Amino acid sequence: MDKQQLSKDILKLVGGEENIDQVTHCMTRLRFNLNDNQKADKATLKNTPGVMGVMENGGQFQVIIGNDVPIVYNALVGNMSKSPNADNATSSASTGEKKKRNPISALFDFISGMFTPILPAITGAGMIKGIVAILVALGWLSNTSSTYIILSAIGDGAFYFLPIILAISAARKLGSNMYIAAALAAGIMHPTITALLADGHNSSFMGITVIAATYSSTVIPIVLAVWIASYVEKAVDRVIHASLKLLIVPTVTLLIMVPLTLMTVGPLGTVLGNGLSGGISWLFDNMSIFASILIGGTMSLLIITGMHYALLPIVVGSMTTLGYDFIIPLMFAANLAQGGAAFGVGLRSRNSKTKSLAYSTGLTAIMGITEPAMYGINMKFKKPFIAALSGGAIAGAFMGIFNVKSYVITGLAGLPSIAAFVSPAISTLIYALVGGLIAIVAAAIITYILGFQEENASEPVAAPAAVPATPAATTSAAVTEEAKAQDEQVFSPITGEVKPLSEVPDPAFSEEIMGKGFAIQPSEGRVVSPINGTVFSLSKSGHAIGLVSDTGAEMLIHIGIDTVKLKGQFFSPKVQAGAKVAVGDVLMEFDREQIEKAGYTTITPVIITNMHQYESIESAGRTTIKEKDLLFTAKA
Repeated sequence: MDKQQLSKDILKLVGGEENIDQVTHCMTRLRFNLNDNQKADKATLKNTPGVMGVMENGGQFQVIIGNDVPIVYNALVGNMSKSPNADNATSSASTGEKKKRNPISALFDFISGMFTPILPAITGAGMIKGIVAILVALGWLSNTSSTYIILSAIGDGAFYFLPIILAISAARKLGSNMYIAAALAAGIMHPTITALLADGHNSSFMGITVIAATYSSTVIPIVLAVWIASYVEKAVDRVIHASLKLLIVPTVTLLIMVPLTLMTVGPLGTVLGNGLSGGISWLFDNMSIFASILIGGTMSLLIITGMHYALLPIVVGSMTTLGYDFIIPLMFAANLAQGGAAFGVGLRSRNSKTKSLAYSTGLTAIMGITEPAMYGINMKFKKPFIAALSGGAIAGAFMGIFNVKSYVITGLAGLPSIAAFVSPAISTLIYALVGGLIAIVAAAIITYILGFQEENASEPVAAPAAVPATPAATTSAAVTEEAKAQDEQVFSPITGEVKPLSEVPDPAFSEEIMGKGFAIQPSEGRVVSPINGTVFSLSKSGHAIGLVSDTGAEMLIHIGIDTVKLKGQFFSPKVQAGAKVAVGDVLMEFDREQIEKAGYTTITPVIITNMHQYESIESAGRTTIKEKDLLFTAKA
């Protein structure tokens, strides 16, 4: 591919040189601060050969290139008549981003960053609640037995103490002390306080009224409290001598924030939360069909933009306040419609590879994982995506007519989450299943009728995760496309917890646009080589390392998300590009605590970027892992 031409195309499609305030690059993407993001032709960019994806994050316009990004960046800068006012090592991108940061974008980023880490906890608890509901409905478990009580406590625990879980996650996102935040939440939920406010009568603190409110299972009160507490904590920290910080900062923060929350912030948050839940309930009670069609038909668009995270507080608030939710059924319908549209492509396609991919990704979508079908099939052919939106709207109308509700929060909104619809009235479950079937069938039929422009039968249709990313041309270790791949064992470069890529708060990784693999939440600040091979690239900021194994696997280790903005601070490289390495050789040391204190997650994707040479990824099955333990195998 002609990188000069690609850079010219990108320059034109982002709105030209006059629209660029700053441009930098990290390990995989060009990062633009544009004067006007609306001037960029995002749709055309996405379909430009050599561009793996486009996304906007915190006001920054990002073009995902892959491992060739340094070459494209240099060509891009060379095509500009003036300096872009930044480079990868010394740019003031963080300053520029703050200047450009959109409040709505910042809010979505905060909500996403706060809820994504806690989803496993509330998902697991929700699934247990669903299983218990099924067992009771089938008569296999008595709701008066001690087994029922224990299982119910397991399912309810994460929701009852949700303010504590959210406090930790919100503080981590805000860069404040997570344990002070947890202590704040524990203070307002202490049994003594709960009993004091339980009778509905207002109490007082030092003569100031404490308004009666219930904080268990709530979202907004604790989020507001932790947000304000982060400013209090940092203000106190600035004026206290280092020798007294440990004693004074948490003491003053808690003494100010717990009473303040009980007197003002908490009641205000409770009113806002109840208002949102009541508003959604009113909307579905009075305009059910319209609301269901609108949300069911646009849910996939919300997921693409990341705006669906804004619905999470509403879902949790409705579930805890009302005992049910209307949005999860519509997400269920939208996801199954994506699967149905992919099935429609499979039925109509005359390309055997397209058929195979459409059926496999369609099946994955109805199980709740829509990205392969959405990006690899439906959006690729365009009309199937329109059919999927239509199928979601039609199924949404059915859900609205029959008032389908979800009674628990489960994980992926697909067939495995059907337990969410179990209630004393078996009709809810039946209507949910019928609505899901309508979504699949309607989307498939509309896709078949609309048709689509298919590629030449000799050309394969590949999901985004399979887009090749070759090493920079300057490395002597680059592997030719013709090289025959072998099975590649990838050992863990970091000690920590193994996470699926879906938990990485960056679509380039969570949607497997860059490649496939796993992520690790580090417990130590060191990275070792996961393979025998060569370091073909090392970012100037130190946050990302590119490797190619002796057998041809191209790998990326990306330490944290958006850590390029630290400009090398807290990273200490131990190798240089071109170095030969063996499994276990130290590549990088980093200060995990300081990076997290600066407000960045350290979750580290470890991915194969040339997945076009491999059939699949096979996990070693570990949830916790040490350096040099087997992480996964890339099967050729």
